[in-house]
Amino acid sequence: MTTTQEKSRDFIRTIIAEDLKNNKHGGRVVTRFPPEPNGFLHIGHAKSICLNFGVALENNGVCHMRFDDTNPSKEELAYVEAIKKDVQWLGFDWGANLFFASDYFEQLYDYGIQLIKMGKAYVCSLSADDIRQYRGTLTEPGRESPFRNRSVEENLDLFTRMRAGEFADGTHVLRAKIDMTSGNINMRDPVLYRILHASHHRTGDTWCLYPMYDYTHPISDAIEGITHSLCTLEFEDHRPFYDWLLDTLGTPCHPQQIEFARLNLTYTVMSKRKLLQLVNEKYVSGWDDPRMLTISGLRRRGYTPASLRGFCDTIGLAKRESSVEMGVLENAIRNDLNDTAPRAMAVLHPLKVIITNYPEGREEELAIDNHPKNPEMGKRQVTFCREIFIEQDDFMEEPPKKFFRLAPGQEVRLRAAYLITCDKVIKDADGKVTELHCTYDPASRGGSAPDGRKVKGTLHWVSARHAISAEIRLYDRLFNMENPEADKETNFKSHLNPDSLQILAGCRLEPALAGATVSDRFQFERLGYFCLDCLDTSPGKLVFNRIVTLRDSWEKMEKSN
Repeated sequence: MTTTQEKSRDFIRTIIAEDLKNNKHGGRVVTRFPPEPNGFLHIGHAKSICLNFGVALENNGVCHMRFDDTNPSKEELAYVEAIKKDVQWLGFDWGANLFFASDYFEQLYDYGIQLIKMGKAYVCSLSADDIRQYRGTLTEPGRESPFRNRSVEENLDLFTRMRAGEFADGTHVLRAKIDMTSGNINMRDPVLYRILHASHHRTGDTWCLYPMYDYTHPISDAIEGITHSLCTLEFEDHRPFYDWLLDTLGTPCHPQQIEFARLNLTYTVMSKRKLLQLVNEKYVSGWDDPRMLTISGLRRRGYTPASLRGFCDTIGLAKRESSVEMGVLENAIRNDLNDTAPRAMAVLHPLKVIITNYPEGREEELAIDNHPKNPEMGKRQVTFCREIFIEQDDFMEEPPKKFFRLAPGQEVRLRAAYLITCDKVIKDADGKVTELHCTYDPASRGGSAPDGRKVKGTLHWVSARHAISAEIRLYDRLFNMENPEADKETNFKSHLNPDSLQILAGCRLEPALAGATVSDRFQFERLGYFCLDCLDTSPGKLVFNRIVTLRDSWEKMEKSN
């Protein structure tokens, strides 16, 4: 396991190292990953997962998995299970440290009682709109609620009755009593509890009074003995309340909240609300659609845990918001698979080639390296015969200069096979090329000319007689605009990429791919990296997803714009 010393220290790891040096927290490191079970995790959460579990592992500490399940109207058990699966798939294990905020509902309620008795909380009967109006603005102070000075006895009575279910949703809330003139709006008597008559996926109908996140988060951290509470930058302005609450309650443990910049990635949206919108409105097939930057979508697309961890290491941590190019994520999977993915040949747009001087009925086995740089990965046998398929794009009847693929009278190399020359072009009634007649050089077995003549073009191919059929799904970026949310005049959905998915039927693959499993990754030569679709592949139906192209085709587009 990588140690803190072996990793380049970011500002958070520097803080933790200093704390350990000074024996702060008794030399312990306890972090937590606290997802809300109201949707699937996305690539931004992967950054937080790698950070929280990573720094704990590096310092012989532990990382808690704690679900912030305080809003039953938006939460589902299915989300809980999906989140657990994602974290484990990334390679992290919380062991015995699985918690839920709902585990602490009784303690949280008791702390609410304590704040009321201390004169630090009160029941407010303003409507939600009035609370917003009274709160003021960034330039104007707030106004005190007319219910702010209720007696302790009245507040205790109302709060108890709120729990008992006597009041309708929105009738009352419990608020902290801090400072309505504070320059930090989060300190202007924030709401601690609201009434919500909704069944909870763990506690059922036991509660109709649910705590707010800003109240639940610091107390849960304190209860669990968290030492370093690592949050994204939007919680920086919430830290004063985090500290105020724990100081006021005098909790034995007071964790240190440290903020880091969240992940912003080009050509996508990172809002869970907007991702849910894409799912609900059927712009994608679900949370695990391979075009979605959810962890489950990336897993189905073919990304590996190592590639996502490598991506998170590459982008590092910062204190200021910035945007990461999508190409950095795509390069992470290219870098991972380049050394590990065996090569294979597949033809996505088949064009038949008949080698007229190759004996009919003859077949020969060719040994091809599974990886050009890793001989330990061995070789595979590929059958060659008279009729083969090549890519339609690898032929042009009237080619431009420097077109080194197949054309009338032009010679090319078939990968690990022979040199062939196109002699005749067959077309249908509409003038579409349907077949090529070629001749081969029998002395060029393996793809080398015996007389030393140079042939620049090398094509991949499959045997027409032996190839298997498959459906290929070419996935691309979901949006065609670098920042879909930047255009304030249109909805972000207006920038969806219409070419983000192309489905190709009748593709031809070398027969060994019939034995592929969902854990396998392949480089289809000259085409990109591919894997089986884990959901839609079935007996008799092979479906391969393109994980990523071999090169960043978007880079050229971006430079030309």
